[in-house]
Amino acid sequence: MSINSGTPLAGKVAIVTGGGRDIGRACAVRLAADGAAVAINYHSSSAGADSAVAEITANGGQALAKQGDMTLAQDVGALIAETATAFGGTIDVLVHVTGGLVARKTLAEMDIDHWNRVMDLNTTSFFRVAQAVLPHMSNGGSIIGLASQAGRDGGGPGAVAYAASKGAVMTMTRGMAKELGPDIRVNSICPGMIDTDFHNTFSKPEVRSHVAGITPLKREGTSEDVANLAAYLASDRAAFITGANIDINGGLLFS
Repeated sequence: MSINSGTPLAGKVAIVTGGGRDIGRACAVRLAADGAAVAINYHSSSAGADSAVAEITANGGQALAKQGDMTLAQDVGALIAETATAFGGTIDVLVHVTGGLVARKTLAEMDIDHWNRVMDLNTTSFFRVAQAVLPHMSNGGSIIGLASQAGRDGGGPGAVAYAASKGAVMTMTRGMAKELGPDIRVNSICPGMIDTDFHNTFSKPEVRSHVAGITPLKREGTSEDVANLAAYLASDRAAFITGANIDINGGLLFS
């Protein structure tokens, strides 16, 4: 898809954290297709981030890739500074995809280090990046977090910490929407079973097949499905939506 001035995010600047693979990469590519210049943060997925930059620039867009750990204040600051310098100072969109389960641990198995690691990765990173981007964000800006269906239903086995951290993201979304409106909208996305490395690593194939089978749409979601929703929330097409945690799960869970 070529980039042109008629696209919904033409002239906008976006940051996608966790943008080196799966949902994050798809979000970066889709935002660029909608006209945004995109800074792609990655932690260890350099190949995916670099290939996304190549894909975006080949289609006439602007993009950069920046390695960094979004749990570290200095890395967050470096990402924001490089984005602002490269693309003119103003940042219009943040899509914060950084996060993960880390490991499945029951309450009895979990130690405080695991709890803190999961909270830092999923919740504190969102706080750090959202706070750091504010001085650069224009009126009409959009912040989009990645929560999870687990934040609504408590998650699967061994996911107490993960579910709690994503529930916190959902509550942060509501609070930030109140605090930052009317100038900035804040929403989060709650994916269900999406075909990503997350589930390749942490979900058994038979569980995935069962979940897809009982889902009204009879399939797993794709990273592109989630990216389409993120692009909508980033744009003025969603101008009257803020404080929402939007389900995308094929009808598996109705909230």
